[in-house]
Amino acid sequence: MTHAAVVTGVGITAPNGLGIEDYWTATCEGRSGIGPVTRFTPDSYPSRLAGEVPGFVAEEHLPSRLIAQTDHMTRLALLAADWALEDAGIKPDELPEFDAGVITASSSGGFEFGERELRNLWSKGGAHVSAYQSFAWFYAVNTGQISIRHGMRGPSGVVVSDQAGGLDALAQARRQIRKGSSVIVSGGVDASICSWGWVAQLASGRLSTSDDPDRAYLPFDTAAAGHVPGEGGAIVVLEDAEAARRRGARVYGELAGYAATFDPAPSTGRPPGLRRAIELALEDARLAPDDIDVVFADAAAVPELDRIEADALKAVFGRGGVPVTAPKTMTGRLHSGAAPLDVVAALLSIRDRTIPPTVNVSPDEAYELDLVTDRPRSADVHTALVVARGHGGFNSAAVVRRAG
Repeated sequence: MTHAAVVTGVGITAPNGLGIEDYWTATCEGRSGIGPVTRFTPDSYPSRLAGEVPGFVAEEHLPSRLIAQTDHMTRLALLAADWALEDAGIKPDELPEFDAGVITASSSGGFEFGERELRNLWSKGGAHVSAYQSFAWFYAVNTGQISIRHGMRGPSGVVVSDQAGGLDALAQARRQIRKGSSVIVSGGVDASICSWGWVAQLASGRLSTSDDPDRAYLPFDTAAAGHVPGEGGAIVVLEDAEAARRRGARVYGELAGYAATFDPAPSTGRPPGLRRAIELALEDARLAPDDIDVVFADAAAVPELDRIEADALKAVFGRGGVPVTAPKTMTGRLHSGAAPLDVVAALLSIRDRTIPPTVNVSPDEAYELDLVTDRPRSADVHTALVVARGHGGFNSAAVVRRAG
């Protein structure tokens, strides 16, 4: 028996909104959360803009014992998980102890916590390093803290990857639902806007150096010159469709298809793997290209990478064959949190029959994309494709659709 995996709860901590409706209203209105970095002083760095989560005061949402042992990233993830479970109407303590699990993605771990403790080590000595440093920086810490907080002792794990990792984590969660788990909390939240994390991101050579928030992140634009980093993401509750139906849960949609590929080495002369990932995700969902109503693009804002993505979409859907959007131009690229947030945006597009815009971009006609810009587009969205690519050649694609 195949168990369909559906999303029944959503929690969002994003640079342009805390919570589902704040984020979605801002996104549809084209309000950006990108601005000057405030979490550290960026004056000496070539890139000085980021998408930071506004109005988040951890002490208002979490107990003090958790504040002491967690990085900013994990605090955002814990709040998103709390909201997702509340939104789903699930009380974990009422579930079988080993039935519910947690699977998240992370690309950096708790960088800010780690930087602070390393500074203490270098300037004051080992006696001044927090004992919580042993795990607060770790890639798996969001999974661990969420599972401990809610007593979820079922299948759990972490996917360590950049943008694509957020989809990979959701796919792992879907596998566990198919194996018989009834509830998996999944998604991704990242936050490495600190000087240590900033240097690591600058090393990619893909960060925009513009100081104008409206001109810094311009995918598929002739002025594209890198992306703006951001923090936050989305956590969702994936549930067995039949179990959700029995308890009368509200369903946002089904995670219907997924695939991942890896780009071959440039020296091989073989084509990038993105097109194949999209085709395999459609095959997994048992859909044809004509069944897709909108694509949420990876949107690297690096001309070479934008060309690869545009060519893959054109090969699968034809020239301008499907509306394409990249609402992440309002948040920045959130690393492992980006794709789960796009999945949520896709589900909300299905709910509200609205495709959110790609703000600030004047699309280059050479890409031959039907890019939704400036304002939302009304559309009867039943099925959406989400595309994500991680640094180093990772490609992932996921299909979400209206629950039948």
